[in-house]
Amino acid sequence: MSQSSTQRAISELRQLIFSGVLPAGSDHLESELAERLDMSRTPVREAALMLESQGLLAMRPRKGVRILPVSADDMREIYDVLTELEGLSAERAAGYGYGDDDLTALAASIADMDKAVEARALEDWAEADDRFHTELVRLGGNSRAVSIVGMMQDQVRRARATTLYIRPTPTQSNADHRGVLDAIGAGDGALARRIHTRHRDQAKRMILELLEKHHLHTL
Repeated sequence: MSQSSTQRAISELRQLIFSGVLPAGSDHLESELAERLDMSRTPVREAALMLESQGLLAMRPRKGVRILPVSADDMREIYDVLTELEGLSAERAAGYGYGDDDLTALAASIADMDKAVEARALEDWAEADDRFHTELVRLGGNSRAVSIVGMMQDQVRRARATTLYIRPTPTQSNADHRGVLDAIGAGDGALARRIHTRHRDQAKRMILELLEKHHLHTL
């Protein structure tokens, strides 16, 4: 089976889950999903196994797959890990002596977040926020951190999508990101880590409060 078919199945199933077409708690046979995606069952099964490892669904023998809800407990653990790894990445990035050219992508993501907030385009803000965090970890230069954070990003995106329109306007988040960028540019690793750790801790509290207050984790 070609890798491209499996990757397409992963991408399309992820989109169906994020969009709510495959809602949390719903059950689906592999044959049903294969027909929906217009492909054979093999890439669908391989995609489901990958998405299971990312916490988006559960494979059940002879019963197909179940789409998993966003769990507040899972998000608490995920944010704890992300806080440590991204804080480390921010500190390491500051130690590399990056110049403005090296930080262009990081700065561009913040500029796009600012524009999105001004335009009240929250989905555009979320996409730019994704780019910031991905680039921050890349700049940290630890390939294992990149891999681990990448495995958890889907769950973070899903929780954020669930709460995107009931959360406060993310102006403080943008300010935190700019503070991290400035600290990295100044070579102050301790400050970069401190700002980013505070930012992630605040984001965790906000997400968990919203999930629990609105019972979104039980949908």
